Amino acid sequence: MSLVILAHPKFDKSFANKTIVEELRNSNIDIEMRDIHELYPDYKVDVKAEQEALLRHKTIVFQYPFYWYSMPAILKHWFDVVLEYQFAYGSKGDKLKGKNFLASFTVGSSQNSYTALGFQHFRVHEFCKHLEQTAYHIQMNYIDPIYFYGTSLAAGYTEDEIRANARQHVKKLIKKLLELG
Repeated sequence: MSLVILAHPKFDKSFANKTIVEELRNSNIDIEMRDIHELYPDYKVDVKAEQEALLRHKTIVFQYPFYWYSMPAILKHWFDVVLEYQFAYGSKGDKLKGKNFLASFTVGSSQNSYTALGFQHFRVHEFCKHLEQTAYHIQMNYIDPIYFYGTSLAAGYTEDEIRANARQHVKKLIKKLLELG
């Protein structure tokens, strides 16, 4: 069974992430879903409850929209308080050792904008180094992120295109989760 940490501040308005979550819930994959925006709208994270959830699972999926070249604030806050000293790192902090760390996110802009000559100037994976280092620091197995582009209506994509791409994304995510066991 995998744990999905959902971090979307405007989930009710999402086409991509909402489709991903619905498809995951309707799949035959055994998952526990934790919507941290719903659980902690005041950002007062129940650290022990989150740590217990992490301990129950071999694979942890972080599902979110790509915000300002990173993650939404609540997910960063979640990392700050849940992955604490002597739980996730430190001389006794090996509780997550050997677990799988998988980011699954949506990117509003086109793939062409994430090139050296594009509007964003860097490829998406270059913005993921902090995730990779976090996984290594807490002794988790870093799995290359799964993501797709073109999830913004403002960027000219239609609801149908976004949902269709989200369904393809879920197929890749499910395949990876099955591979990881």
